Amino acid sequence: MIRLFFRFIVLPVLLFWLVRAILRSVFEGFRSTLGPRSAARQPPAVRSGGELKKDPVCGTYVSTATSITRTVNGEIFYFCSQECSDKYRVA
Repeated sequence: MIRLFFRFIVLPVLLFWLVRAILRSVFEGFRSTLGPRSAARQPPAVRSGGELKKDPVCGTYVSTATSITRTVNGEIFYFCSQECSDKYRVA
């Protein structure tokens, strides 16, 4: 009974996993030799570092380098989006 279980269930499953692993490694090798990925698939470059400021409308912290700025009474405010900039009201 146990021999039949191993022969007809466990052995085919192990054989399937082995063949799958071999095929996966072969196709990964082909994929890496095709050359670099196209620019459309690569994520955009983001500068690391920099200062973070809190958006006064939604409270999100945004990078000063990439945020939308607005000067009110000589003070600079940083916003995460144009919508937050439009919603901002001076108290």
